[in-house]
Amino acid sequence: MAEATLSGATHPILDNDYASEWMGIEVLALSDGHATIRMTLRQEMLNGFGMAHGGMIFAFGDTAFALACNPISPAPGEENTITVASGVDINFLKPAFRGQVLTAVADRRSSAGRSGLYDIQIFAADAAPGTESGTGTPGELIAEFRGRSRTIPKK
Repeated sequence: MAEATLSGATHPILDNDYASEWMGIEVLALSDGHATIRMTLRQEMLNGFGMAHGGMIFAFGDTAFALACNPISPAPGEENTITVASGVDINFLKPAFRGQVLTAVADRRSSAGRSGLYDIQIFAADAAPGTESGTGTPGELIAEFRGRSRTIPKK
């Protein structure tokens, strides 16, 4: 599944998330209402123009959104609920290319009852020579993702 955080923690929703595993997503940080993740763009993630397919950028942002929305350890009384997207908007600002390292930073902006609002910024940076971990900085902002969430009963 997706790699553990730098501290060794992982998120239970990634246990059976085969899409995130295929994308090679690495979890960098998790806390209440926040997630930071990273992946490297591979050839099979590109469109016919040789840049990142918009669906790949969207799926990457959606994973960060899901991680920020759902607690690692649900509070008592929340074990039988999940938080899902009720709507999302994404703005693609710049292209990203093969070999670049993408970083998504998701933050909760508001939460009221069963509804929430999250902003996810997606950055692209060239990988440092000889590594796949990037330059240590998130790079240029390439997309802004705004997610609206809803907490529902787990089926």
